[in-house]
Amino acid sequence: MQKSAPIDLATHPLTSWKGPHGLPDFTAFDDAAFAPVFDAALTAHEAEITKIASSPEAPDIANTLVALELAGEALSRVSAIFWCRAGAHTNETIQELEREISPRMARHVSAIFMNEALFARIDRLYQDRETLGLDTETSRVLEKTWKRFVRGGAQLDQNKKDRLAAINEDLAGLGAQFGQNVLADESGWALFLEERDLDGLSEALKSSMAEAAEERGEKERYAATLSRSIAEPFLASSERRDLREKVFKAFAKRGENGGKTDNTDVIARTLKLRSEKARLLGYESYAALKLDDTMAKSPEAVQDLLQPVWQKAREKAAEDEKDLARLAAREGQNQPIAPWDWRYYAEKRRAERFAFDEAALKPYLVLDNVIAAAFDVAHRLFNLTFEELKEVPAWHEDVRTFAVRNPDGTTRGLFLADYFNRPSKRSGAWMSALQSGYRLGEGKSPIIYNVMNFAKPPKGRPALLSVDEARTLFHEFGHALHGLLSDVTWPSISGTSVSRDFVELPSQLFEHWFTVPGVLRKFALHHETGEPMPQDLVEKMRAARTFDAGFATVEFTASALVDMAFHSLAEAPDDPLRFEAETLAKLGMPDAIAMRHRTPHFLHVFAGDGYSAGYYSYMWSEVLDADAFRAFEEKGDPFDPETAEKLRRYIYSAGGSADPEDLYRAFRGRMPTPEAMMEKKGLS
Repeated sequence: MQKSAPIDLATHPLTSWKGPHGLPDFTAFDDAAFAPVFDAALTAHEAEITKIASSPEAPDIANTLVALELAGEALSRVSAIFWCRAGAHTNETIQELEREISPRMARHVSAIFMNEALFARIDRLYQDRETLGLDTETSRVLEKTWKRFVRGGAQLDQNKKDRLAAINEDLAGLGAQFGQNVLADESGWALFLEERDLDGLSEALKSSMAEAAEERGEKERYAATLSRSIAEPFLASSERRDLREKVFKAFAKRGENGGKTDNTDVIARTLKLRSEKARLLGYESYAALKLDDTMAKSPEAVQDLLQPVWQKAREKAAEDEKDLARLAAREGQNQPIAPWDWRYYAEKRRAERFAFDEAALKPYLVLDNVIAAAFDVAHRLFNLTFEELKEVPAWHEDVRTFAVRNPDGTTRGLFLADYFNRPSKRSGAWMSALQSGYRLGEGKSPIIYNVMNFAKPPKGRPALLSVDEARTLFHEFGHALHGLLSDVTWPSISGTSVSRDFVELPSQLFEHWFTVPGVLRKFALHHETGEPMPQDLVEKMRAARTFDAGFATVEFTASALVDMAFHSLAEAPDDPLRFEAETLAKLGMPDAIAMRHRTPHFLHVFAGDGYSAGYYSYMWSEVLDADAFRAFEEKGDPFDPETAEKLRRYIYSAGGSADPEDLYRAFRGRMPTPEAMMEKKGLS
């Protein structure tokens, strides 16, 4: 049997990026290439770590901290491409390797953090930090590195190190399994309908459902799928209550089907392992561990934020439910409002109160125009320009690539965008990086991407967005700007490498500019006539901004409270779904509203560790973003140059180079109170 040739990481297309504009050449490798390159890249990184740890020279910033930051470039590159594919365009081969590589990567990272010789060098630098004459950024990187090693188990005895490494490995495998189970449930379910079943649906939604059916081999039919871009508008407009019920129940039961993709056991095992990990590291709960390095600091501080909002939202939702019941009774429905009724009657209530519905806005929210609006705002705030690069291959034919230019015309970085839903893509919307931008060593320019799940229109037809989808595009592009504008030396604090409850500030803040009147006048143009959105419709949309705020805040805050309840326990519950139900009952969760993310498909929290004990961070950041936009309102100009420059310097460009409270104070002069957020939500 012929032995395969060794991998040359210096020339392999997965690790030596020779594609157009410094991108990977996505045409130069296939799925089978990932496994051997991972093998070679892991081995190379292990050798680099051994060299740093075993150096005979006394530790200094260059031979230890700098060397550690720059080590593992090949592994970073193959990982960046692989995890992009795993989320945005997966298949059985990718998923099989994901199940294998997730625990292996966890084992690799644990070995680095538990390397005694390496930690001894980091610890020596940390203990001597006051005498080293470090600049502020380097001092912060050293402190964060030392804390990461400690939280990674560096100070544990060998038995506890071994156990922590095993826990991390198991958790990584469970996270991969959880995400794949949800994707299987989402992509594997569709309700095929005929024309007679579509009463109440807009033409745009019908077109998207026809496209979804054709993708699944059902021409001349329509598919209600579990993509949020189809499921939610279907629930809001279908006149068939029986069909709304079917779609809602399938949507709510993702990950909880009693079959091979059921996540119940995955959740229970994950929670138990997280609790054990916290105890090993000396924390009372997993929430205490995760919040130790955040703005909130403690579960109690999170509860202080969430509980008042929860009470006000629940009261508002109870008032609104009475109004919905009135509308339902007028149509002859005498049953209590069910979760599959809420959006439907809320749209009727919106039409009654504001004389328009969401469908009236869609013809004016053309995807290409909303993209252009986001780019225009970035130009007016930060002097960036965007040039689309045609015929640049990426991980899927739908991906679009843009060069991002500085004011002097030089290239700042690349932005890639993957907008449309498909069965090979996990749900939701997100930002990530193929490459972060930093100055250390030879430096790197950022290569940032956004992934969405908008319904794809039939060929030749424009993609039309809802208001929520347009805001989502602005939200994720705000994250992208956080990566693109990063202006730091060290890779580990570049871009979005900030505390979890600060990372949503740049994204949520950027959403505000979507409804700035001048932006709407220029870009909210009818897809057929090119006419701008009529002023009366703009005013109705703005007046309806906080419409149904009780519902939206209840479904979100319930998810955040359940997340925090799970992870604030010293011992994990034996039956997580019963615990979920009991927690909601104690909170007084309205029967007519469901959590935005029920536990069996709560990807933020269980498909990896990103937002575990951290879903509250969207609301924490919302306190900041509401106050931050007021800085522009106080100037009377949403593009005030002086305020925009401070925003760029202290929020979008600073990365994790300083404490987030210090950065916010530098921008605003003070920390905010929750009042602006409550007013923004319509709950004050």
